[in-house]
Amino acid sequence: MRRLALTLLVCLVALPLGAEIKPGDRRSDFERMSPETRAMQTDDMANPGMLAVLDGEALWGVRAGSAAKSCADCHGDARSSMKGVAARYPAWSGDRKAPLDLAGQIDLCRSERQGAQAWQPESPERLAVTAFVSHQSRGMPITPPGGSDMAAVRERGRKLFSARMGQLDLSCAACHDDNWGRRLAGAPIPQAHPVGYPIYRLEWQSVGSLQRRFRNCMSGVRAEPYPFDAPEYIELEAFLMQRAAGLAIETPAVRP
Repeated sequence: MRRLALTLLVCLVALPLGAEIKPGDRRSDFERMSPETRAMQTDDMANPGMLAVLDGEALWGVRAGSAAKSCADCHGDARSSMKGVAARYPAWSGDRKAPLDLAGQIDLCRSERQGAQAWQPESPERLAVTAFVSHQSRGMPITPPGGSDMAAVRERGRKLFSARMGQLDLSCAACHDDNWGRRLAGAPIPQAHPVGYPIYRLEWQSVGSLQRRFRNCMSGVRAEPYPFDAPEYIELEAFLMQRAAGLAIETPAVRP
């Protein structure tokens, strides 16, 4: 199966290049999932990603660090205070003079307001709180923030999305703009809209971040992945969120 997938990836290089997906043609990849996967996502009792959301809800009220504060002490009930927040990230941080994704903002709050050590990338705690906060925006449209700083970040992300990389000399766009809807080793090639992260992937049998997915794709084209929390990942996410503007947040989504 791995050899077949590699052969099909190489064949993509020879296919004619298209253009960025037109806004009217952009769809959540949920629509192309199997009926079983769609049913798993839409039923909160069957969606395994909801376990991370529940863990995040518990952590929301836990006091930590030298300040002995919890997320709830500053932000109150997440169901109201966090509503719509995930739809606006990545966003520019005036404190850091850099863009932050949602997990990065949670880390910033944890270190500066709680006086606690930041969670490690892909740690259950970081994924859980990010999933819980993102879940409060489920069903809301993605609305990327404006401003010249974020426009420059998204432009860098666009260039990364279009840049060929790795031994297979493929770009993100080669699959997700030019060949979406086709199948690769039996699986549909998605449009790659980041609407449901942290996401539960059946392949992983766990919840994972968008950065984990980026790293998987880079390894798939035989490129060296950036380390977790590298600025390139934030730039890519910022571009993809702009590309997905208007689509609804689905966290926690379920994918193959």
